[in-house]
Amino acid sequence: MKHGRKTIKLQRKQDHRDALLMNLVISLIEHRRIRTTLAKAKAVRPFAEKMVTLGKAGTLHARRNAVSYLRHKDVVKKLFEEIAPASKDRAGGYTRITKLGQRRSDSAPMAYIEWVDAFVPKAAAAPAEAAPEGDAAPAEEAAPAAKKKAPAKKAAAKKAPAKKKAAAAE
Repeated sequence: MKHGRKTIKLQRKQDHRDALLMNLVISLIEHRRIRTTLAKAKAVRPFAEKMVTLGKAGTLHARRNAVSYLRHKDVVKKLFEEIAPASKDRAGGYTRITKLGQRRSDSAPMAYIEWVDAFVPKAAAAPAEAAPEGDAAPAEEAAPAAKKKAPAKKAAAKKAPAKKKAAAAE
């Protein structure tokens, strides 16, 4: 019987496949979100979630198991100190796969795989950090000020080539 023998082979031999999945998990831990093919994202999900489960255990034995699979102590440290604690209240399902459509070159289906709890997009994090804690201005007041500055820069950029042309003509 083939119970519990589901393996996505990715058209690779076992050693190559193991190295690929290990590298994808390492990249996912380092960057918190990676863009890859849908098949690879689906294949890496169980390994990534197993690493978070080890990180949540937090024991020395779990850390050694993670190092034996990932082979990068700094990545394991990041896993145990940042990613696993962010998922401590979650009982599973630590990753999210978002389909992106097809790649232009070969029409392969692409996807993002990211941590559900530990991933904060840079665009969402930037406005929260920019506003001071005590003097938080409403978003409506900040947006018009930014819009007024942008056209002034464009107008100055348009005038600069005209000055260069006038100087070249003299």
